[in-house]
Amino acid sequence: MALTDEAISKIRDLIQSEQLAPGDRLPPEPQLSAQLGLSRSGLREAVKALELARVVDVRRGDGTYVTSLAPRLLLEGFGLAVDLLRDDSLPQIMEVRRLLEPAATGLAASRISAPQLAELAGLLDRMRAAADDAELLLRYDAEFHHVIAAATANESLVSLLDGLGGRTLRARLWRGASDRAVPARTVAEHEQIYQALRAGDPVLAQAAALVHLNTSESWLRSLLPAPSEPGTTAPPA
Repeated sequence: MALTDEAISKIRDLIQSEQLAPGDRLPPEPQLSAQLGLSRSGLREAVKALELARVVDVRRGDGTYVTSLAPRLLLEGFGLAVDLLRDDSLPQIMEVRRLLEPAATGLAASRISAPQLAELAGLLDRMRAAADDAELLLRYDAEFHHVIAAATANESLVSLLDGLGGRTLRARLWRGASDRAVPARTVAEHEQIYQALRAGDPVLAQAAALVHLNTSESWLRSLLPAPSEPGTTAPPA
């Protein structure tokens, strides 16, 4: 195991064993390196890596602290990772969304609050008004799905779904700008999701979300080149 990996592992063990709790200040570098049996240089590199992962917060002139370790913080980089995936990975991302998003929408149907329903209704009105502006329409689309995720009251699920939606929304933006039928269909499908949530029907909400995702997946697949036949060579990019 590399020295930096060993240092990360040992600091992680301190946090997992609750010897270091969220908000705690790490011991000074000389003390911590001696406690863990690590070189100070290896410890510094580990702290840098953990800072990037939002596990610790380095406050210049004050010290290094364990963050809140909240899911939204630790999963913050997930959306960026999804954005960096190649286009040929998008169908896989849609598969993950189909596993998570309908179930989340069904869960939201049993937990959503009146203010959240009102927020969804307002977003639907904005989507109808933005039918000729693909970029604005998809912005409201993203906000709509974020409200639904938030209604689950599951912070980890919210972070995952927000991250999974970033790249696909941009791909759908291109499609929405080139196909006049997309805005009306998008609004109609969101209306069905809203009505199921308003009725408090988890099964109907899950089904409506799945229909919407199936439509989105078909749009995405239309943007991607057809896979090469076995035994053929793909043309150069």
